[in-house]
Amino acid sequence: MKKRVLGAVLSAAVAAAMLAGCGETNAPVGSTGAAEGETVAAEEAEETAEEEPAEAEPTAVTTVGPDSGTKMEMWSFVEAHNTFYAGMLEKWNEENPDRQIQITFTTYPYGDMHQKLIMSLQTGTGAPDLCDVEMGQVPNVYEGIDTWLYPLDGAMAPYAADMLTSRLDAYKGSDGKQYGAPFHVGATVMYWNMERLEAAGITKEEVDAVETWDDYTALGEKYMEAIGSPDDRFFTSVDTGGTDWLWIAMAEYGEDWTGGYDAKANVQLESVRNMLTMQQNWLKSGIAEVSPDGHVDLEAGYQNILDGNIVSFPKAMWFMSRFINYMADEKGKWYITKCPVFEAGQKCSVGIGGTGTVVTQQSEDPALAADFLCYAKMSPEGETMIWKDLGFDVCNTSLWSDASFAHDDTNQYNQFFRNYPYDVLEEIKDQIGMIMTVKISPTINEYVCTTTLNEVLEDGMDVDEALQELQDAVDMEQ
Repeated sequence: MKKRVLGAVLSAAVAAAMLAGCGETNAPVGSTGAAEGETVAAEEAEETAEEEPAEAEPTAVTTVGPDSGTKMEMWSFVEAHNTFYAGMLEKWNEENPDRQIQITFTTYPYGDMHQKLIMSLQTGTGAPDLCDVEMGQVPNVYEGIDTWLYPLDGAMAPYAADMLTSRLDAYKGSDGKQYGAPFHVGATVMYWNMERLEAAGITKEEVDAVETWDDYTALGEKYMEAIGSPDDRFFTSVDTGGTDWLWIAMAEYGEDWTGGYDAKANVQLESVRNMLTMQQNWLKSGIAEVSPDGHVDLEAGYQNILDGNIVSFPKAMWFMSRFINYMADEKGKWYITKCPVFEAGQKCSVGIGGTGTVVTQQSEDPALAADFLCYAKMSPEGETMIWKDLGFDVCNTSLWSDASFAHDDTNQYNQFFRNYPYDVLEEIKDQIGMIMTVKISPTINEYVCTTTLNEVLEDGMDVDEALQELQDAVDMEQ
């Protein structure tokens, strides 16, 4: 009998977990690319943003710290984030008796919080001292960096040498200053169901030997031949509701369809063309299917994994939490490796998703707020708690090779997978690319996820024709 996920309960939990696990890249509408990653949640957020402004109602409020401390407010759209910050505030106050802080932590629904933040920044009143900003909202919040946000460069100086540069760069403003503190790298890796692969005669050594997408395709053909190519079993699935695969391709070629802050967007890239063409070929040859409901990071995608219908796929490391929360029966079956590349020597990963926490200029003591924020999200103490409590791949690279951290066998993520996730991160340390999230990003992402991917992967449309159509749509907005 096939295992069944708890449908109604999971549907509600998935929306919250996608926000907590960081990925706007996965949202088909209104998303700008990134992976603490949203589908239903992002659509609801977009609808909320289009409605008449209303007073946002918090879902949770708690105050931590002594009454004698400097009073601050902090907003987030994920209660687990505020719980983390509260724990770090207690540590901060223990270590800084002369710089005590009291923070009121408020959790709002995703759309409500970002709308409330932007309105308070625009009017110059009512903003919190600190606030989480999901990657997809970065262009909107960074629009007024000169007067809205406080730069973090000074506060993060004690930790900057150990932080992954490509992840910090994702939260820099157009002026080159650091305005957001990241939660995680969101490094994209390959997930492999070794139990099913081994049952088909494929060994760990063969998986480890995969270097290129050609190697990956050949292994997929071997797997399908071994299992007899049944109609409901595939080597992998491709998404029509998210751009993760395309981000991987762009990072491998060092390309970026947004053009960054200054150049015009160009989606007619070699990387994008090659990935879509390869995926079309996989679908035609039968080693891949289109992900149920268009995405591996949805309830139907989890069920597809549970049913053993796919045995490999690329996803950000924060997807580990999806296994823990929704696919616990898969414990001990899965193995993690770096992603294949198109050509030897290319980067093999990209950072997807994220929450960059900011300090606003409306804070009465922005320097103190920045010092606490960087301590919470960049110090070894903070990063250890992020890994332990949230399951994110932390940005402080000094911990990746620290056995007491990376090989802690009491950690639930280390227990779940067949290998240590941070061993893979250490291996790809210098191979993690970045795609910018800028003003044009929502336009690109929306058209790709509502039109282009369906045309190419569902309807078999010529890739060049589909990309020209996409380029025309993007050009109308820039």
